[in-house]
Amino acid sequence: MSKLVAIFYTVLILFQSLNISFEDLSKFSALMEHASYHQETYGDSFFDFLSEHYGEASVQHESDHSEHQDLPFKHSDHNCCHINTSFTLQNTEFIDSYEAFIEIPLNFHYKESFSLFEKPSVFQPPQFA
Repeated sequence: MSKLVAIFYTVLILFQSLNISFEDLSKFSALMEHASYHQETYGDSFFDFLSEHYGEASVQHESDHSEHQDLPFKHSDHNCCHINTSFTLQNTEFIDSYEAFIEIPLNFHYKESFSLFEKPSVFQPPQFA
């Protein structure tokens, strides 16, 4: 099961990196129909068709047919967005107002936490006889 999930994610990442969407897969039939039209009308092979529509000759062949928008991989949604942010650094000066500790005050007082007012026998844990 984990291998199947790994293969699914691998194929998903491959499709996303090649910018293949489900819309392109649904337009694949239009690609085959248009390729067969070119074969019947102009006698082009499939590779000639691909070079005319996706290669160097695609610019001049773009205006010949109106079906070119229905072909897959013809979307132009490659958006690049740059956000310019400016950072201003302000000068911050830290003033050391630290005074040296010279004299140790003698105000330490320790009081033992023992009281004679408590009854120690009442608060003892139970003892075995």
